[in-house]
Amino acid sequence: MLPSLFISHGSPMLALEPGDSGPVLARLAAELPRPKAILVVSAHWESHGLLLTGAERPETWHDFYGFPPELYALQYPASGAPRLAGEIVELLGEQGLPAALDEQRPFDHGAWVPLMLMYPEADIPMLQLSLPSHLGPELQVHIGRALRALREQGVLLIGSGSITHNLRELYRNAADGTVAPWARAFRDWMVEKLASGDEAALVDYRRQAPHALRNHPSDEHLLPLYFAYGAGERFSVVYQGFTMGALGMDVYRFD
Repeated sequence: MLPSLFISHGSPMLALEPGDSGPVLARLAAELPRPKAILVVSAHWESHGLLLTGAERPETWHDFYGFPPELYALQYPASGAPRLAGEIVELLGEQGLPAALDEQRPFDHGAWVPLMLMYPEADIPMLQLSLPSHLGPELQVHIGRALRALREQGVLLIGSGSITHNLRELYRNAADGTVAPWARAFRDWMVEKLASGDEAALVDYRRQAPHALRNHPSDEHLLPLYFAYGAGERFSVVYQGFTMGALGMDVYRFD
């Protein structure tokens, strides 16, 4: 059975400059059973209600500005999975989670950038599920649990965000190995609570975790972690690291 994953996708430049985490993602994909399909919850598709991509061929959306032309030339032409999308809408509805299909939504960079490193041939059907971020961590845990059975059907479930995400406090010229103490303390607290399965503390992280608001002025980049957590069970760390001194690039799996 496939695990669920949480991937810190970092900057869109990860597609061109994989750094240390890019090869880790490639190795992880090679070690996993080949998925029949991939479902991604990305920090970059916030919505009021639950939406799911429904197109046969969603476009690659370059939803960012000010980057090199080479990045805008990249395409990730994975097909959609309309039939599976319909099944997921039914599955969510059975769990009291009404969802609808969005036939126009393209793949945002939170989805296609890490998938380009994991499955560069773009030959596995992919879906995106939106993020009703205003409803917080509890909803994402519920959604993950509602969709956990998809793992047994060969669907790889991925939450794509960042373990820390305060872009205003990044150290643009940080020396190698420099990590902001407040970022490390938050990351370590999250890992400790994930390892112990302390769900009450995890969903209350904005009050309990050290420097929570400094690491996540808004929490859309952390919420995909709760989707992956809800969809899995046994937590393990695949990769830990920081870039620019405070942007966590951790990758976790839940078996």
